[in-house]
Amino acid sequence: MTYETSGTSALPTADGPAAPPRHRLRWNKVPEVTVYFWFIKVLCTTVGETAADLLNEKAGLGLTGVSVLMSALLAVVLVVQFRTSAYRAGVYWLAVALISVVGTLISDNLTDNMGVPLELSTTVFSLVLAVVFVVWYRRERTLSIHSIDSTGRESFYWLAVLFTFALGTAAGDLVSERMNLGYWLSVVLFALGIAAVAVAHFTLGLNAVGSFWIAYILTRPLGASIGDYLSQPTGDGGLGLGTVITSALFLAVILGLVVYLSVTRKDVTGPEQAPRYTA
Repeated sequence: MTYETSGTSALPTADGPAAPPRHRLRWNKVPEVTVYFWFIKVLCTTVGETAADLLNEKAGLGLTGVSVLMSALLAVVLVVQFRTSAYRAGVYWLAVALISVVGTLISDNLTDNMGVPLELSTTVFSLVLAVVFVVWYRRERTLSIHSIDSTGRESFYWLAVLFTFALGTAAGDLVSERMNLGYWLSVVLFALGIAAVAVAHFTLGLNAVGSFWIAYILTRPLGASIGDYLSQPTGDGGLGLGTVITSALFLAVILGLVVYLSVTRKDVTGPEQAPRYTA
């Protein structure tokens, strides 16, 4: 089975055999996987980390209050996302940013409020994500992000994205706490992990679906480490910019890129751009 895709990607793309979905929509609901995709994804991940800390510590809402607020906002944005008939950069990336915060909060609630060990939460999130992928594939016969063109596939996609953020948070905290590497070395470690996945995919033939989702998971602790390095006090190994400045800076960059993509539509995949599969 071979495949062709449009666009240029700096990291693996997720593809696989596509079966005709039920309730097919006209357009793919997610962006093409280009360098813009990965860059904004890391930025959203960083904002997810710093924004969660900002609301928890500065706004005085507490972990539970922040969790309720952000979950409600995410639910509203996802309703808008599902009601669109095609990929809309602003709505899509707002959903990713919010789901980054919620995924972080799920892991933090288990660790801080319920005392669940990071080893256990990492294992549980891994198993839940695996179940999502298995059920998704058994129902749709594809995990390709180039085929998010039905309500069912989009539901599985966002569920998988949520648990990749939760898993990335737990696994990242586990690595940083057990290995005590510090923020900068953690950035290097996770960047090397993503680079290894990319090399394995492009040179060793690592499965496209697996390589994409592994890289997607690893961007979560990478972005969190970048956010912590920029925002945490210098005495703790950071640059001391604070959560307010770090969050505002990254949100501004995300906004600029999303506006650019909305105007140029460089990451839009239409029916004529969809992957072509040959047996």
